[in-house]
Amino acid sequence: MMDKENQLTNELLTMRVRQISLDKFQRPFLHQAYWNYRLISTGGRFFPKDGHLDFNPRMAELPEFERIVLHELTHYHLFMQHRGYRHQDADFKATLKKVGGSRYAPTITNPKFTYQCENCGLLFYRQRKIKISKYRCGKCGGKLILQNKKEHL
Repeated sequence: MMDKENQLTNELLTMRVRQISLDKFQRPFLHQAYWNYRLISTGGRFFPKDGHLDFNPRMAELPEFERIVLHELTHYHLFMQHRGYRHQDADFKATLKKVGGSRYAPTITNPKFTYQCENCGLLFYRQRKIKISKYRCGKCGGKLILQNKKEHL
């Protein structure tokens, strides 16, 4: 069962999604939008079965959040119009570009390891430690050096 505070934030999210839908698509969003705390790297999800949308609350404060909403609304409106709503469909790609939605969700994880190319100085950020004897710089082929282990950004 949802608590009152969570329900209010879901209601505010639904109102925000409805406003964006009217502004960018000139069509109403007739279903509900919810925060889904289990989403990790995904910005949002559309459920064709019942028409609701889920959004990642970790991305709510990012400047790209409206573009994530536009992405999910593109799925929603195309599905409701019986047009191609999947990522590989031409209708989806064209509509997403037209409304200015984001194609991919932004990365919100902080990399733990930084590697630098010995030759060109290019930085590589990784979550996991890599074997530097096995990998080289993708730009110039130079040797990689581990800079530090602390988190960035």
